[in-house]
Amino acid sequence: MNAPQQRYILGMKVDGTTYRAVAEQAIEWARAGESRYLCVASVNNVMEAYDSPEFRAVMNAADLVTPDGMPLVWGLRLLGVRAATRVYGPNLTPVVLGAAAREAVPVGFYGATPQVLERLLSVLRSRFPGLKLVYAFSPPFRALSSDEDEEVVREINLSGARILFVGLSTPKQEYWMAAHRGRVRAVMVGVGAAFDFIAGTKPQAPRWLMPLGLEWLFRLATEPRRLWRRYLKHNPRFVVLFTLQLLGLKRFE
Repeated sequence: MNAPQQRYILGMKVDGTTYRAVAEQAIEWARAGESRYLCVASVNNVMEAYDSPEFRAVMNAADLVTPDGMPLVWGLRLLGVRAATRVYGPNLTPVVLGAAAREAVPVGFYGATPQVLERLLSVLRSRFPGLKLVYAFSPPFRALSSDEDEEVVREINLSGARILFVGLSTPKQEYWMAAHRGRVRAVMVGVGAAFDFIAGTKPQAPRWLMPLGLEWLFRLATEPRRLWRRYLKHNPRFVVLFTLQLLGLKRFE
């Protein structure tokens, strides 16, 4: 499969890819039994990577980084990837699941609360009747001990899951996937809030808002206490810094 066009936005790589291409690549890696990780990236990822060299290394080591938010799509286009399109986690998840169902590739889920995970699995069994759902685990909010983590890895590998959807918050899910590449024998796909959206436990922004890049306003309105610091801290700085990058006034390593 041809490698996607890649650009660096404030020093973090983003791949100009599509839903179909990501799904095909995930299936190819899964069939080969490879341990990989894929990230869906928003402005939040870029700014977390800008602020933390450690997190930037995690993002830049990912096997694929898709433009989950419209600002990154626009950024790719301005950097020369004219055909860049959005590859949004909650939409990517069913695309990959559909491909997995057709190709009989077993899948698993790691993240969310037990209630959300139970609802998610119910929705997916109805939507994808041929899907091989072989693993699901809702981790505690605390960090796992090394023994507990080893047990999780063992159970994932014993389940036969070849694609593992990881639904934790950023940057937790990216750190988790990076730490488990080579240990978990699956393609790990970090999809953030996709578990909640597909399960119907959190509302999604109206579709007309999404192409405008204003989905963050809807999310801020629905979860202000959790998200206000993220958006007020990151969004204005991103605009300024990316403008400096485009004008060649600042370099990002």
